[in-house]
Amino acid sequence: MRGSTIAAFGFGFAAGMAALAGVLWLEGGLRTPVAASTPATTTTTTSVAPNLPPPAPAGFPPSAPPQSPPAAATPIPPVTGEADRSAPAPSPDHPIVPVQGVTASQLADTFNDKRDGRKHDALDIPASRGTPVLAAVEGNVAKLFRSKLGGLTVYEFDDSQTYCYYYAHLDRYAPGLNEGTLLRQGQVLGYVGTTGNAPPNVPHLHFEVHELGKEKKWWKGTAIDPMPLLR
Repeated sequence: MRGSTIAAFGFGFAAGMAALAGVLWLEGGLRTPVAASTPATTTTTTSVAPNLPPPAPAGFPPSAPPQSPPAAATPIPPVTGEADRSAPAPSPDHPIVPVQGVTASQLADTFNDKRDGRKHDALDIPASRGTPVLAAVEGNVAKLFRSKLGGLTVYEFDDSQTYCYYYAHLDRYAPGLNEGTLLRQGQVLGYVGTTGNAPPNVPHLHFEVHELGKEKKWWKGTAIDPMPLLR
């Protein structure tokens, strides 16, 4: 009886130890650290043409191709020395015949004619009374004047104030004409008449061109024959 009890106890002890060993082995296996798997890195090589930017990521506009550096601007050389004193003096602008409807071929040169014992120094352009008188060049009205000889007159300086253009014996001025008024070439400034010492039955325009002096006086200058200028 006692022998069978000891045998049963021994068998139970051995079974218990075996079960404990199995549990310990299982727990040890569960706690054994496992190295995390690292996904393989795949390297993709993109072929990029030389001197071109790589393709832009999705959703972004493509990059602009590289630009060549701008060429350096050529500097303007500084102006040195004095003005050429040998250059010719300014000449009168190319004036037009200052009476509407009259051509250069119809003109007679009266520049060297005598008037009351003195040189005329002007061009007489016959026309019907009231014919528009035109600005021979572009410039400003320097003076509106009424004189005994010229009657109703206009003195016009060209833009450079080098020359004065003189219109005399006018019947009347164009509306709105004043001293300082800018006249465009061909603009009406007055009308042909016989004021001043002009014969009452010979309406005409007395037209003079003067080279102004340094003082720029409208009544003072050197007369120039207008005929070659108009032709």
